[in-house]
Amino acid sequence: MPYLYGDSKPRPPVLPGAARATHSSGKTYKELKQECLRRGVLFEDPDFPACNSSLFFSEKPCIPFIWKRPTDIVKDPKFILGGATRTDICQGDLGDCWLLAAIASLTLNEKTLARVVPLDQNFGPDYAGIFHFQFWQHNEWLDVVIDDRLPTFKGRLVFLHSAEHNEFWSALLEKAYAKLNGSYEALKGGSTIEAMEDFTGGVGETYDVKKAPDNFYEILEKALKRCSLVGCSIDTSSAAESEARTSFGLIKGHAYSVTGIDEVRYRGRKVQLIRIRNPWGQVEWNGPWSDNSPEWRSVSPSEQKHLSQVALDDGEFWMSFEDFKVHFDKVEICNLTPDALEDSTAHKWEVTIHQGSWVRGSTAGGCRNFLETFWTNPQIKIHLTEKDDGQDDCTFIAALMQKDRRKLKKLGAEMLTIGYSIYESPGGDGHLGKDFFRYHPSKARSKTYINLREVSNRFKLPPGDYVLVPTTFEPHQEADFCLRIFSEKKAITEDLDENVAIDLPEPLNPNPSPQETEEEKQFRALFEQIAGKDMEIAAEELEYVLNAVLKKKKNIKFKNLSLISCRNIISLMDTSGNGKLEFSEFKVFWEKMKKWINIFLQFDFDKSGSMSSYEFRSALKAAGYQLNNYLLQLIVLRYSDEQFQIEFDDFLNCLIRLENASRVFQALSVKNKEFINLNIGE
Repeated sequence: MPYLYGDSKPRPPVLPGAARATHSSGKTYKELKQECLRRGVLFEDPDFPACNSSLFFSEKPCIPFIWKRPTDIVKDPKFILGGATRTDICQGDLGDCWLLAAIASLTLNEKTLARVVPLDQNFGPDYAGIFHFQFWQHNEWLDVVIDDRLPTFKGRLVFLHSAEHNEFWSALLEKAYAKLNGSYEALKGGSTIEAMEDFTGGVGETYDVKKAPDNFYEILEKALKRCSLVGCSIDTSSAAESEARTSFGLIKGHAYSVTGIDEVRYRGRKVQLIRIRNPWGQVEWNGPWSDNSPEWRSVSPSEQKHLSQVALDDGEFWMSFEDFKVHFDKVEICNLTPDALEDSTAHKWEVTIHQGSWVRGSTAGGCRNFLETFWTNPQIKIHLTEKDDGQDDCTFIAALMQKDRRKLKKLGAEMLTIGYSIYESPGGDGHLGKDFFRYHPSKARSKTYINLREVSNRFKLPPGDYVLVPTTFEPHQEADFCLRIFSEKKAITEDLDENVAIDLPEPLNPNPSPQETEEEKQFRALFEQIAGKDMEIAAEELEYVLNAVLKKKKNIKFKNLSLISCRNIISLMDTSGNGKLEFSEFKVFWEKMKKWINIFLQFDFDKSGSMSSYEFRSALKAAGYQLNNYLLQLIVLRYSDEQFQIEFDDFLNCLIRLENASRVFQALSVKNKEFINLNIGE
């Protein structure tokens, strides 16, 4: 699947205003709904039809699903009943507990919830079988429209559902998210932070509970007060442990939501408690401070009421913070703004966003372990000019996200292992080469390379210029990515994607010199033998001449030059327009050819007769062509083979076409200047 580098300029974050309509018809939710009401029909979404392809892509349903509208399931369906709460989320037969944990956290913030779940929807008089939800994706908010047909079995919802059987907002939200990602099956397995970011456009941070800072309780308390979404989980040591239940009633490898944190007076001392929710809507912690534990008998009724402590088998439970640190391994926090949870004051953050691609053969260089290709990765320059208030350093968060991998699951794509390194900039604006990375260590890097959708870390560095290199761990792996830079003070960022420039030598004088060289005498004799008296040769004859000469050169290995190459040469050098090459024109070309052969040999490191496509940028630069990533990717796709190698014939063809294109460009530039001068003269 090709990934082509698009516009790489830094972009400001999109404000949460109107979301972009995504329906294939180009119509908005309101337009589609009004059309259905006018026609007196219920909406049926052609983009996400009620069929098996919307459910699964790698298997057939094990049971016969029947798609039904809420009006066919219950007599009095409601979109939201008594407010959207965390108890409205009960997991069905889909392994998307990570998503459900995020939805449960979402319900704790009414403003954020209303952004994702527009509340002006219902099953009232203007019901048309159409609903919509909004999600953040790679720097923009998308409005996802769905019909309300839901998969059922024996009249019951198969997947996410509310504890109230006539409430449907959560089931419809899950369907919209499944549509966004291609199918329900695409939602199997994931990280809670992924959905949290899609619900908020916020930035995620992950904590290893066993290595958490001393003030971890305060960090979580502040996160919940700031309406951050918080999830937690228990690690597994093997696939067999996935969803295994511990003796305390906790589920390994399962995504939980953190829904509260507080202190309670217990036998004359304060005990720190944390409230957790299992998205299954059942199966709870059975240790100290669980629903029916004896500890609650020593807590006053007023404090129990303050904590909303009710002994119900609803999947939600309290436990002591000390037990939490013992039994849980990972906490994920999605901050609506990246304010440092360790700080006592909020900050206004500056945000810039870069979109890019890793493309095999040109910009997919892998991590620093692969020095020969590492330097070819995209490079982003960061100018840190202002220190934090009262500090000597500059704080920023770098969040690298791989795009659309979940959506591409049906094509066999998996989450790639990604990360980044940060180097002190040597100055200048050009793409840094291999030798720079060979001799300069990184100043900072992501904590780890990991196969999550996003890797984010917080850094403090002295003011100055730095270069961030986002990479996959292995080279040759393709993906689109989005890099977000959050800084406490204004930071200027730019892609080190070189400007397109042409620096060719002046054309040689085709007039014959007074004294021919020995090489020219040999060419003239060969020309006379093949061309005849007019001393002109066609493409087929040029093919013979060049291959005959090049075979005598022992310093270059190559397959025969192709007839297409020779036709391109004549197109480049033919000044008379007769489709043939005169001897004087051939002499000029041969001088070019010798220069190009030397450049090719310079980058054919193993003398195999081909060069690595990752060296193509440097080879083209040596020939006078400076290309940006987008043009380089197109050229590599056209001229490299499956092993990312470029043979001499392809190298030659590329240079000929580039020179032809540069001549056309220069001619157009001259005409445009003349046109402008004429207009100015008038």
